[in-house]
Amino acid sequence: MSDNATPGTVRLHRVLRAPPSRVYRAFLDPDAMVKWLPPHGFTGKVHRFDGRAGGGYQMSFTNFGTGSSHSFTVTYEELVSNELIRQTDTFDSPDLPGKMLVTVTLKESIAGTELNVVQEGIPAAIPVDFCYQGWQESLEMLAKLVEPEIPDGA
Repeated sequence: MSDNATPGTVRLHRVLRAPPSRVYRAFLDPDAMVKWLPPHGFTGKVHRFDGRAGGGYQMSFTNFGTGSSHSFTVTYEELVSNELIRQTDTFDSPDLPGKMLVTVTLKESIAGTELNVVQEGIPAAIPVDFCYQGWQESLEMLAKLVEPEIPDGA
């Protein structure tokens, strides 16, 4: 448990029935990101995107019920194709200061892809359980995006 004064960390692990290349692409394709990244009840919009190390994106999540939204900026610190994404996330609101480090590792497994996500430095104002729940919902949508084998022309 994190106390209110220190940033929090969440760790998630999933095995997806899809190749690492497809999972990696879902993290680096703005059209895919708006489909799977927003937690349930939110829509997402990518405002700018540069999919290179040193690049990144700005995105906002909007609460579908209330219309309120928050935006954040991501910088890609390190990208290893189909294996690793290391990024820093910063909320654009001055009420949520600090940088979060998100590390996504992908490893080919007999079932498809072993995915690990670690998000560190969650601002004290955001309950860690809220972040964990949001990631769980996002990864559920990621699975629905990358796991189906849909033939060309369908």
